[in-house]
Amino acid sequence: MAESSAQTLSGMTDQDISDAYIYLLGRLLITRQQQIDFDQEGLQWNSLLHREPGQVDWPNPNLDVAYSEAWIALDEHSFLLVSVPEIRGRYYVVEFLDGWGETVANLNERVYPAHPQGLFAICLAGSNLEIPAGAQRVEVPSKVMRVLLRVELGADWDEAIALQHRFTFEMQGSPALPEIPRTVMFDMEELPGVEAFDSAELALQVPDASLLDQLQANVRGIAAAVRDSAQRKHVDSVVRARAFKDFAEAAPYIGRGTIRNGWARPACCGHWGKDWLTRSTVNFGGIWANVFEEVLYYRGALDSDGAPLEAEGSYTLTFPPDALPETFAKYFWSVIAVDRGHRRVLPNSLNRYLLNKESGVVKSPDGSLTLYFAPEKPLDAPDANWLPTGAGKPWSLTFRFYGPRGGVVDGSYYPPELIKRV
Repeated sequence: MAESSAQTLSGMTDQDISDAYIYLLGRLLITRQQQIDFDQEGLQWNSLLHREPGQVDWPNPNLDVAYSEAWIALDEHSFLLVSVPEIRGRYYVVEFLDGWGETVANLNERVYPAHPQGLFAICLAGSNLEIPAGAQRVEVPSKVMRVLLRVELGADWDEAIALQHRFTFEMQGSPALPEIPRTVMFDMEELPGVEAFDSAELALQVPDASLLDQLQANVRGIAAAVRDSAQRKHVDSVVRARAFKDFAEAAPYIGRGTIRNGWARPACCGHWGKDWLTRSTVNFGGIWANVFEEVLYYRGALDSDGAPLEAEGSYTLTFPPDALPETFAKYFWSVIAVDRGHRRVLPNSLNRYLLNKESGVVKSPDGSLTLYFAPEKPLDAPDANWLPTGAGKPWSLTFRFYGPRGGVVDGSYYPPELIKRV
């Protein structure tokens, strides 16, 4: 039966089916989150929702920033007017992403040094619209976008939150509001099987900037074929035996990335080109990631012996005096521990979920910096240098460098090895 099914799938191999599934999954992770946003999180079209620090609930949250969120719908006759306050000495960005997780615009002083604050008019590319005098026109290719505003919390959270609330959105015109794509819903630890392809036509209504025509054709071909019960059974078996395995093998490398010192660095981020594999793994493990120019993410899941971090293990991470984390970040660095299932921070009695420059970490007498990751505080660890882990869950670390510099930019740098303590 499997052989005849494969033949009627236009000669597609099991690998073709696996690739099509993982490609489609990258989009379904976006539509899954969109449904959660509207159904459970209170988002509404074209309205900026300011979150309290730590309030967001998605994989690998940035807990060192205040978030605001929105879903935007534009057309040729409307534009979004964004007001950005003056911010000095503090990281911020307003990121616009398309329906596949591609970053299509960033608003800040790095991208617009001649217009770092004031009004920005977000317009559909090619539209002929009259915008307010003095506003910076920003053309985007997508009618529907997810927006994330990030403002560094820093040492003064009250000031950060006040600045966060001074960003405003105002839609000019009355665009038609799209229907929420009701694609298959699933738990992050139990991915859909063949039923993913039941949502294919709905998912593919949003254009993919990567122009991966053959993959899209394969997805549509499979979606049509699985209406037949025999072919449906065949595709489901391939997804579960091959695609799940391929995706699991790609996840530690963040797609087509590289592992060094036990840390994975993605090959690309935010701007994906044709790298659908990396895009899907990032959408799974850290949705709404930004481009390398803004921040670079490393994931630490292996110790110095190449073994996975143990749920109740104790580890140290030591940066030498001439290569401290701040050396590689223009703005700031941070590290969080997340469970490997849902990528959420680990509950602990201290409610301590990250270490960063505001944590008051203590350097050693020789100028080096050692961070500690363990269920209980090691006796020799300064309290500020300890991030609680464990909680009975397998976990990994996410290290962020905001405003990457030096070896983080050119790819030559990886954080030091994690050393298991006995």
